Amino acid sequence: MYRTIQAIILIPMVAALLSCGRENANRSKEEPAVPVTVTKVGMSEAVFYNSYPGNLVPLKEVELRGQVSGYITGIYFTEGKRVHKGEKLYEIDRRKYEAAYSGTRAKVKIAEDNLEKAQRDADRYTDLAGREAIARQISDNAMTDLNNAKQQIMAANSELVQTKTNFDYSLITAPFDGTIGFSEVRLGALVTPGTTLLNTISSDDSMGVDFAISETELGRFEKLANMARLPDDSTFRIILADNSTYPFNGRLSVIDRAVDPSTGTIRVRITVPNREKTLKPGMSCKVNVLNPSSGRQILVPFRSVMEQLSEYFVFVVNNNKVSQVKIQPGPRVYSDIVVLAGLEGGETIVLDGIQKLTDGSAITVMPPADNKKK
Repeated sequence: MYRTIQAIILIPMVAALLSCGRENANRSKEEPAVPVTVTKVGMSEAVFYNSYPGNLVPLKEVELRGQVSGYITGIYFTEGKRVHKGEKLYEIDRRKYEAAYSGTRAKVKIAEDNLEKAQRDADRYTDLAGREAIARQISDNAMTDLNNAKQQIMAANSELVQTKTNFDYSLITAPFDGTIGFSEVRLGALVTPGTTLLNTISSDDSMGVDFAISETELGRFEKLANMARLPDDSTFRIILADNSTYPFNGRLSVIDRAVDPSTGTIRVRITVPNREKTLKPGMSCKVNVLNPSSGRQILVPFRSVMEQLSEYFVFVVNNNKVSQVKIQPGPRVYSDIVVLAGLEGGETIVLDGIQKLTDGSAITVMPPADNKKK
């Protein structure tokens, strides 16, 4: 009986001890609240751009090649410097071309004199034949001589044009204002017509910037091409290779005629002023195009966004716990990032401490680092 009473007393005690053990174990399994700082999600004015890799191209460029054969006898420019339209650049030995030109001018003069004589004879014999003072055959011969003289002067003039053209081609001048490059030939070099490259000239007053866009963006760029632009319009901005922003904005000038089927892209060209001649053909750059969504947007600090498997999340605070919310990020705007979808504004999100959080984690809101120092 005594043993039975002892057992009855011990059973509740053992149960109580086991219950306390389970509670202590559960308490030990609970994760402590994570200290974080938070920020309020709001709307702000955001100006942001889409970026495209581009290359600078001259609006006009020509390769200088000799059109007549001969040896280079003169080079009259400084390599890499600006030249003006009509400026003398190269001379190919002109002596034989000048002699040929002079000879054909003399032929033309002789042919003109022969034509005058044949015209006088034809007029005289025609008049005499009309009065039956000479045989008709003499008048007919005079008219034949006149026609032959006209043909001879036509042939002489044709030869004159050819020799003058060759003479002009022996002196090569700049076709437009621009910058000339390194000479590909030196004095004494033999020029083969149409083959020998002498130099290249590029225009430099304004430069083109070529870049490729997706065919899905074509409609947007066609609208930009049809819009009137103000002088200070900043729709197109150029970022140079050293990450500096070019001080002059660009203007859309050309959209290519067709989409490249292998890439699904189409080439676009903008033009930019080059008054200081700092831009050179072939330079690489980035073209920043104003995004049509610029304006009032939801902005959050970039450091509050977490990436997982190419998806982006923020932690939204609710009753000292966090929920992991997927967002659609937009462009970066300095230290912030535009949120295109996932947040509506007004939420409180975790700013610092996201590395230690999971969905449903308990948090303790700490004052910002700046406030701590104060």
